[in-house]
Amino acid sequence: MNQNLAFADYAVFIIYFIVVSVYGYTVYRKRKQDEQDAKAYFLAEGNLTWWAIGASLIASNISAEQFIGMSGEGFFLGIAVAAYEWLAAVALIIVAVWFIPVYLKNKIYTMPQFLKTRYNESTALIMAVFWLFLYVFVNLTSILYLGAVAINGLAGGEYLHVIMVGLAVFALFISLGGMKVVAYTDVIQVAVLIIGGLVTSYIALTTVGQYFGVGENAIAGFKVLMREAPEHFKMIIPKPTATSSQLDIDKYLTFPGLMSYLAGIWIINLN
Repeated sequence: MNQNLAFADYAVFIIYFIVVSVYGYTVYRKRKQDEQDAKAYFLAEGNLTWWAIGASLIASNISAEQFIGMSGEGFFLGIAVAAYEWLAAVALIIVAVWFIPVYLKNKIYTMPQFLKTRYNESTALIMAVFWLFLYVFVNLTSILYLGAVAINGLAGGEYLHVIMVGLAVFALFISLGGMKVVAYTDVIQVAVLIIGGLVTSYIALTTVGQYFGVGENAIAGFKVLMREAPEHFKMIIPKPTATSSQLDIDKYLTFPGLMSYLAGIWIINLN
């Protein structure tokens, strides 16, 4: 069911779009005055600050997949779904400690380039093509669809139209500015994501407290969740037994298990 947006909602959307666009255009104008080649475009001229790199790293890994997809999985499974993100943090540490020094020493910028240097061109090509197809047909499609679902739920409209508009905006944004514009505007994106996530969580917990009549604050709502659904606060889901319910079995089977991490999920971070 579509929810009617108030004037304040539209104002927030418009202000946010203007701020990001103006800031991105400012960075773009400055970039036009500097060196313009493939290296400058894809590597942001090699002069990004540490906080811009950190913000871009976080913003690039948070999208509709997390706010919609993982939130829905969290409602069904509990916080155990966060195991994906915990292991991603481990992979990032491995990258920072062991891979990045090798990259910097040999002036390597991508994982395929590393594989080409370490093994051969065929290995690099296989990985590049594989992950290109994965991002185009799995990652981007899910992100665009979930984003369209959110917009459709708020303002209505056909999914395909919303997706096409989103693609057009992304293409214009990236093609004009390159990685430098993306990285610096990600600083704003991260701030909005964190603040928006905290506000949404606070409102949701407060609503739970009000519904159960235990108080109009987030702490009261959180205590209700702990009392009513304690199984949702376990990071490790036990293996079902012969006496387990079908719901417990479905929850357990939802997780891909350790083999998924050994087979490829970590490589996304290493890439």
